[in-house]
Amino acid sequence: MLTKIKNSINSLRGITEKKLEKKDGTKYIMFGGKGGVGKTTMSAATGVYLSQKGLKVVIVSTDPAHSLRDIFEQEFGHEPTKVKGFDNLYVVEIDPQKAMEEYKEKLKAQMDENPFLGEMLEDQLEMASLSPGTDESAAFDVFLKYMDSNEFDVVIFDTAPTGHTLRFLGMPEVMDKYMTKMIKLRKQMSGFMKMMKRFLPFGGKDEDIDYDKMLEELEKMKERIVRARNILSDPERTAFRLVVIPEEMSILESERAMKALQKYGIPIDAVIVNQLIPEDVQCDFCRARRELQLKRLEMIKEKFGDKVIAYVPLLRTEAKGIETLKEIAKILYGEEKTDENEKEEINGEGKTEKEVKEVKVNT
Repeated sequence: MLTKIKNSINSLRGITEKKLEKKDGTKYIMFGGKGGVGKTTMSAATGVYLSQKGLKVVIVSTDPAHSLRDIFEQEFGHEPTKVKGFDNLYVVEIDPQKAMEEYKEKLKAQMDENPFLGEMLEDQLEMASLSPGTDESAAFDVFLKYMDSNEFDVVIFDTAPTGHTLRFLGMPEVMDKYMTKMIKLRKQMSGFMKMMKRFLPFGGKDEDIDYDKMLEELEKMKERIVRARNILSDPERTAFRLVVIPEEMSILESERAMKALQKYGIPIDAVIVNQLIPEDVQCDFCRARRELQLKRLEMIKEKFGDKVIAYVPLLRTEAKGIETLKEIAKILYGEEKTDENEKEEINGEGKTEKEVKEVKVNT
């Protein structure tokens, strides 16, 4: 399990350690934010960090424009694929088309068992095929699968841009209402068919339909959805981390997302500020951009001051490859100080003193 680390709880490393040290089922960490801010990078770096601590981790991409394959420099698919060089780190890139086909198969099975509802389910199939929320439905179906399996210690969700993510997180409410209506309808049908059989001296193909069994299956599905909703809103098991860049549009969109997530009861425990320009830049343009970023950092602290805030500087290279991800993980979560290997002191924000001086986030 996670190596014990002496570190302030008011850091990304500290809150992550606290969440993972409790053995009450799979933990879920979600990264969200505006497109292009670095959600995939933070998801991948977190996966590398946790797997190095001995946890079995899967990173699930719910964004149709998958980038994990580019960052890890290998191909992934709809089922968990092991990351090269790791025995306990896996990646899933959800294939919306395949997920849609799996969903259709489930509905067709219901139609075979319940001809009386065939027309309604056919309509549902057509709606599912055309729905703009298909990707979110598929992603939520994957979430339900991992919620029930406990195969992994941690499931990291690399989410789509903000609007898609909010639809994904709203799926429990939508599905709960749908299942409640279906259960009510089937209860009514079951009662109606039982009443008809008392008065009619003949039977039909409906007599082969086990309404009680269908109702039981619906009730189980509803329980899964309610349980998923409870897990998503449980701060002991789920964390949502917003990734922002120090620009006004990113900050304002993340603020709106935070308010929407709070309505769903999704616990946000941290904000990661990405792409900070280092202090030692020489060109006038870079210095001007840095001055603007410092002003935006004040805005971030004002809007998200009650959350843990972590800082990642703008890299000199592309954020791809295992070694680069390990370096990003060190910036995010710090390094453990050992006698064998002298390391720089880690401060309360999970950064080395050198990194603090470079970023100058408190100026």
